[in-house]
Parts: sequence; structure tokens; C-alpha cells
Amino acid sequence: MSFGGFERGQAPSQPMADINVTPLVDVMLVLLVIFIITAPLLAYAIRLDLPSVQSEVVGRVAEPIRIAIDAAGRLYWDAEPIELSDLGQRLTAAAARVPTPEIHLRADKATRYERIAEVMAAAQQAGLNRIGFVTEPPAVKP
Repeated sequence: MSFGGFERGQAPSQPMADINVTPLVDVMLVLLVIFIITAPLLAYAIRLDLPSVQSEVVGRVAEPIRIAIDAAGRLYWDAEPIELSDLGQRLTAAAARVPTPEIHLRADKATRYERIAEVMAAAQQAGLNRIGFVTEPPAVKP
């Protein structure tokens, strides 16, 4: 946009009141070219006539192992009390199943981290590497 010239001897020039549409046209043409190039890429699809076959479901999900640890550090396997020494044997037997189950570990807030680490180490030694920590969702405030 032009706001006036630098000529000497003229009265102070007034700002140009006309709108210069050249930059607007330039931007619109650039956008038009971009949309012309990208529109076919977004709508591109290969049409295939796929054959119909029936097969068995591939993904079998194993029942998870539920281990709980109370505040005193006592272990529970599906609500049944268990000792740490027995836990390793049970985890080894569970690791031999196909498909390999995952472990759902529930621990009280007051449980010592050492006890949780012992359970995780026993699971790792047994060959179970999928462990999920079960928590409670936060309370909804009214």
C-alpha cells in the first residue's frame, strides 16, 4: 500500500484510500494451487474386490492372573492367600500356558514398594512380562 511520495515541494500527501487487492489475489491463487494438488491425494483409494473366506478367530485372550497385596504385605492369588515362595511356582506354571496370561496387580496404598518389587521380580523370573497395575478411578466431586 502506498501512503504517499517523497517529492519535495508538494503539499503533504494524503493516505491512499483504495484497497490494494494484489496481495489478496496472490494468496488466493497460492491456496487454490495447494488445494488442486492435495485434493486428489485425499480422495485416492484403490478399489479391490476381496475374496470371502471363513476362518477361526485368531486372538484368544487368556484369563488374567489377579494378584493382590494388602497393607501388611500379604499376597493373594485370586483372593486366596499365598506365600511368596509359592507365588514363583504358580507363576512358572502360568507362564507355560498358551496364550501367556497377563498379571493384574492390585496393591494397597500403604504397601511397601519392596513387596511390589518382589512380586514383579518373581513374575519376570517366571517369564511373564505383561503386568498391569489396577487402580481406582478418582472420586467424582459433586
